[in-house]
Formats: sequence, structure tokens, C-alpha cells
Amino acid sequence: MQLKSIAAAAAAGVFASVSAQAVGAQDFAGETIEYVIPFSESGGSAKWANFYAPLLSEALPGSPTMVVRYRPGAGSTEGANWFQGQQDEGDGMLIFGDSGSTKFPYLLGDPRVRYEYADWQPVVASATGGVVYLPPDLAERYDGDMDDLKEEFYLYGSQGATTLDLVPLLAFKMLGLQVDPVFGVKGRGDGRLMFERGEANIDYQTSSAYLANVTPLVEQGLAVPIFSWGSLNEDGVIVRDPTFPDLPSFKEVCEATEGCETEGTAWDAWKAFFVAGFANQKTIFLPQSASAEVYDAYVAAAKEVVSAPDFAERAEVQLGVYPQLVGAPAVEATKQATAISPEAKKFVLDWLAEDYGITIE
Repeated sequence: MQLKSIAAAAAAGVFASVSAQAVGAQDFAGETIEYVIPFSESGGSAKWANFYAPLLSEALPGSPTMVVRYRPGAGSTEGANWFQGQQDEGDGMLIFGDSGSTKFPYLLGDPRVRYEYADWQPVVASATGGVVYLPPDLAERYDGDMDDLKEEFYLYGSQGATTLDLVPLLAFKMLGLQVDPVFGVKGRGDGRLMFERGEANIDYQTSSAYLANVTPLVEQGLAVPIFSWGSLNEDGVIVRDPTFPDLPSFKEVCEATEGCETEGTAWDAWKAFFVAGFANQKTIFLPQSASAEVYDAYVAAAKEVVSAPDFAERAEVQLGVYPQLVGAPAVEATKQATAISPEAKKFVLDWLAEDYGITIE
């Protein structure tokens, strides 16, 4: 992933001016804009959408009301398919927020997918991270590697092996953990609730949901974080997540765990989906039919939001310390996150078939 070029474009884009004539042509005063996400209200996407909604509402011309709507189902493909059918709704009254769980079925050629990313217009692309945590009794046996935890039997609430949960499931496999996923939860928040009820004994949450919903569990002594997925630096190398600098990255834990390799086909496949699922994890889209004037109005509003003096501080609390790409950089990041090498795709398809009996034709 060419993060240097994207970062440079982002730096230029945030401060680039948008035609006053184009923006001035739009006035959303008195309107209600629907911000649809294909998940339940308990997960990280809900936290992300509800963080951005009031900020965009205030920055858009006319300060319209913006309401977050939830359309969960089929690991987010139902909501994305629905949005694909709304491509003629380009008046600015509808925006859509995806996640890595939406990108993965697209990358794998899932036959349920009837949406086409090339048809959608990216406005904002948000990177994120994720944290894996255990109950205290299991975490006592964790010392930087997973060698003493391989004999344990784990239950994990999952949205599905072809959703964003592909990243943790493949990571658990690489670490040699015996994890039985309980498929069918509608959002990562539901997986967290399983953990809280004692129905699961391993879980992960994206950064926004972890900060909001798991930190209290940690403070109460009910959960212990063991590692983050990490973050990509400008050279495309996985380093510690800047939001959780005290936690080792998955790469560090993999290197320390017997039998887990950070090179070769398995690692390349995991990293490819990590990039698609986290380096550009969530994106705000307008429908294909949105005019240049509508698109420019949204881009101008988003640039105003992310360049505000207090944005970084507010975002750190809600979303973590991650890039927020707007306009052209968001378009480029989305192109990169929705492409995959044939080798990585084949490895993952073979693994899904062997471990879960999932075939995608």
C-alpha cells in the first residue's frame, strides 16, 4: 500500500479549497440526511457513524439534521446490496458507511455480493485498529506469546468467516489456538456481549468500540487486552498501534509464538486482509448519481471537520489515533483496499474451505 502518496495527498487535500460556487450551489437547510450503516447499533461502526454525523451535520451548508440508520444482516452484505440499489438517490440526502466486513466478501467474490465499489463515491476513509482480549484467568498465562494458551478451547462470537472476522480467525489459526467461532452475531458489539455473559472467552473489538465499551471492562478487571493488530507505517510495515502503544502488535506476538511465521503465504494473506480491513476500514460514500456539486459540498464539509483545531483530540477519544482521508485520498485508499493479489485470495479461499467448509463460487 503506497501510504506515502496517500498521506501526501491527504495533507494537500485537507487544505485545498473547494469552489465556492460549487459549494454555494448546495443548501441542505431544513433537510434530514440519512447516514446508513449495515450493522447493529452496538458495534464500532455505530460509534464511528455517530461520531461523524453531528460534525458533518454542522459543517454541511444549511446545517441539516443527520440521522444514523442501521441495516444489519449477512455480515453487512444486505445493507450494502440495499445501498447499491439506491444509486439514483444522489441528492445528498443519503450517505452510506461501510466497513472491512463489507469489503471482504467483495474481495473474495462472495455470490451474495451485488454491490460494486467502483459505483460509489468515497468522501471520507477512516483507518482503525483492533484489540484482542481475554478473561483474567486466561490472561494470567499470557507472557507475550501464546504458547501456554494453545491447549485451551476457545469460543468466539463471529459475524462470519468472510466478514472482518476473517482477520482474527486467521490470526488465531496462525497462533495455533483452538478457536470455535459461533457464527451469526450481527455486529462485533454482539460478540462483546457474548464475552460479557461468559458465552465466549476470546474477543476483539475495533478501536472505537474497544475505547467505548471494553475499557470499562478492563477497569473492572473483567477483561485483559493482550495485543492489537498493529498499524501500518508509511513504508507499509506493521508497527505498534499508536492508539495502544503499550500493547504488542500481532506481528510481535506471532514472532514470539512457536509455529507462527511473519513471512510466507499465510502471513502475506493475513496482511492483505489486514490492510483491506483496517488501513481503510470504514468509508463514507455518496451514491454514484451524486453530482459534482453535492460531492464537493460533502468533501468541503469533511475537510472542515478533520481540520478543526480540536478534531484530533476528539477523534482520539472516540476513534483512536488514525488517518482520516478526505476526497481524492479517500478515493485512492478505497481503490487499494478493494483489490487483492490472486495468491492471497487463493490462500484464503482454500483455508475457508478446509477449516469452515465455506466455498465461494
